[in-house]
This record gives sequence, structure tokens and C-alpha cells, in this order.
Amino acid sequence: MKRALVFAAALAACSGAQAAGVGVRIGTTGLGIDFAKNVAPTLDVRVGYSGGSWGYDSSTSGASYSGDIKLSNLNALLDFHPLGPLFRVSGGVIFNKNKYEATGTPNGQPGSFNATVESGRTAAPYLGIGWGNVAGMGVNFYADLGVMFMGTPKATISANCGGLSGAQCTTLQNQVATEQQNLQDKLDRFKAYPVLNIGLTIGF
Repeated sequence: MKRALVFAAALAACSGAQAAGVGVRIGTTGLGIDFAKNVAPTLDVRVGYSGGSWGYDSSTSGASYSGDIKLSNLNALLDFHPLGPLFRVSGGVIFNKNKYEATGTPNGQPGSFNATVESGRTAAPYLGIGWGNVAGMGVNFYADLGVMFMGTPKATISANCGGLSGAQCTTLQNQVATEQQNLQDKLDRFKAYPVLNIGLTIGF
């Protein structure tokens, strides 16, 4: 991850091109900042970070979950402008530590589950389109619409036996494997994460 970012920064720094810019954005990857530099007539290098968290509730056939989605995304992208400075096609890698941490309440059973869902890939390929040039001069609007290919999320569940009797704890622990599979089955279809960001950039 660090080597990829160092490479992108070095490539931008060594370029003879002059245009560069800094952008601030918000969207499905969180609140973020970008730095971009023009390295060829129609090509920019862009690196950035975004993160944040919000509450999210979910359920399976065996339990109800209440928790927080926590986002942490470090992107290294190439922006290609085939039709002029505004429209672009973007591709690269988003290094992420995105996860969902929640407490599950079993249906008809005392106790609770501790659940964690993590991205299937910490280095997720990204492909998308966008509007606006982050490395353009002046103050400009920019937006991204694309897909982060995070792979199938991985669920981990453990039993929380606080306040339970030994028999109740054993029953809850016996349900862990079944409930983990229930949650995993629900997650299997979420192999890609939609990316929609909007922001403002200042070029120099």
C-alpha cells in the first residue's frame, strides 16, 4: 500500500506538467480529500483519503443487528480525460479497512452476538467515470461515479454470555456457527461497493 502511494507521488512530482489541485469531497466512501497532478496532456495522477462512520441496522432469520459502518479508504487513481478536461475515466486501487461492527440480538434467546463484517479485499480495484478536473486551475466542482470491487465481505460472530447461566451460554454458543452462516449468506451478494462522491477542488 505504502509503495503504491509513494510511486504515485513520485510520478507526479517528477512530471514536467504544471497543473495540480486539491479537492475536498463527500459521498459513499466518507468525507475525503484528494491531491491530483497532471502528468500527461490527458492524464492525471490522483491520491486521496476518505473515512467516516454511521449507524446501520440489519437482520437475518436468526437475529437482529444494530451497529456502525466504519469507513477508511486510501485511493491511488489515474484519471484519463479522453474528451477534454471535464469528463474522465478513472481507474486504480482503493486500499480500505472498511468494516461493520454490530451487536446482534438472537430471536427468542437471551444473550447477544458480537458481529464484525470486513471487506473481502483490502486492496480493491476501482473503475469509474467522473466530471471535473481535480488538477484544473481555479475553483471547480467534481464528482465520481464508480464501483469498488471489494470482494465478498467476511463475517465473524462470537457469543456474548454476560449475565447468562452456564446452560444459556452453551445454547448461545451452539448457535454461533449457524448465525454466522446466516449472516454470510446475506453478504455473499455484496461483492462490489458503489462509489458516489461530490466535491470542490482548488487548482494551482
